[in-house]
Amino acid sequence: MTITSAKKNDRTQMDALVNELGVTYVYDRGYIDYGKFDDYCDRGIFFVTRTKKNTMIRPIESFSLPPESAVLTDEMVYVGTPQKRMENVLRLIHTVDSEGNPVAILTNRFDLNADEIGQIYRERWVIETFFKWMKQHIRIKSFYGTSEQAVMNQVWTALIAFCLLVLVKLETGTRHSLLQLYRWLKILLWDSVQDWMERIHRLPQRISEGRRKKQ
Repeated sequence: MTITSAKKNDRTQMDALVNELGVTYVYDRGYIDYGKFDDYCDRGIFFVTRTKKNTMIRPIESFSLPPESAVLTDEMVYVGTPQKRMENVLRLIHTVDSEGNPVAILTNRFDLNADEIGQIYRERWVIETFFKWMKQHIRIKSFYGTSEQAVMNQVWTALIAFCLLVLVKLETGTRHSLLQLYRWLKILLWDSVQDWMERIHRLPQRISEGRRKKQ
């Protein structure tokens, strides 16, 4: 992760985040950069991303799909205009996202089947919910120091605390929400950790009959 001022575009941080060979990076269409895509292909860095509506694409070859596939089309394509296009060919897959909406996916991975590529992109939605939760609940209302180092230390501490909370939820297998775990932690911060664990393992109770599943 990198921390920047709000004025910086996320795409300016790609060099800092996308740098490991053999790894598949998954990101949204806001990070599309044909020059960097060619560089990734040449260096052996893999990516899965969504196309923009105005992306110029020329199909080269279509791949066959199994009858039970959720993918609509699987093609090898050139990306960009004749005057300015990528040197490397990519793979274009039409499928649906995690909410069932049509989505066109670009990738330089040709070793996986089309459904695996589609699932990789759908898994990206977990990142969206992660940031949504952070924006809603991890708010630093005041800083203990005003220097850049002090501010960064406090931001990192808040993020580490949140990640530890996620690990607690995963390890315990609790059905309670992260927000509920966070609220109990604030209340029981100076009590025994066993008190917190007992709350975490307590089964959720439904109050509204309208939200219960019909038998």
